[in-house]
Amino acid sequence: MSRHLRVVSLVPSLTEAVALSAPGALVGATDWCTHPAGLDVVRVGGTKNPTVDRIAALAPDLVIANEEENRAPDLAALRAAGLDVLVTEVRTLPQAFGELARVLAACAVVARPRWLDEAEAAWEALSPAPHRRTAVVPVWRRPWMVLGRDTFAGDLLSRLGVDQVYAAHPERYPRIPLGELRGREPDVVVLPDEPYRFTADDGPEAFPGLPCALVSGRHLTWYGPSLAEAPTVLGRALRAASPT
Repeated sequence: MSRHLRVVSLVPSLTEAVALSAPGALVGATDWCTHPAGLDVVRVGGTKNPTVDRIAALAPDLVIANEEENRAPDLAALRAAGLDVLVTEVRTLPQAFGELARVLAACAVVARPRWLDEAEAAWEALSPAPHRRTAVVPVWRRPWMVLGRDTFAGDLLSRLGVDQVYAAHPERYPRIPLGELRGREPDVVVLPDEPYRFTADDGPEAFPGLPCALVSGRHLTWYGPSLAEAPTVLGRALRAASPT
């Protein structure tokens, strides 16, 4: 049934979810949609600057978007072009599972995919962390920006025993001077490889004397099939940054 639908996804994690669960439904995706590997669909620009005309030309039955990743003017332009746009909102893990079910239902996926069951089971089986740690979680530099309140990534980290220092900040992604970040002396600095690509040579040097955990941005910020292995992948990276 799903193969008769024509779907364009503007959210990398949802692209992966739909591609695996409704083979043949996707006809378009963003340039940032890297999973599954070898996905052969029309590319429609970035998440922040999709090409509306190109999307409309694909004549999709459904465009999938996210209120955080995609801009409201672009979504309005798609609707003005007569397209049906489904917009997800995700702040917590339970929300993510609910929105994934909603997206798959909209894509006419009848049978619940195995990866979704595996993802829920992986997080339900997670044991409480023996010791909680505080963390600063940069997502950008030049300027430095960190996770603040009410974020999906922050919820995942909390479930892994990591309390982010700026969880009560009024902004969701506040700009914080580097000196202040260092001065908070967190137990660990969590450095994901997206949206900014922090690496061993780009990031840790800014936090001398502080343990740094280089983590997979896909496992920290994507809600889709990657959630099944996220507790293991993220937990391993966080443990590696434990003080000796």
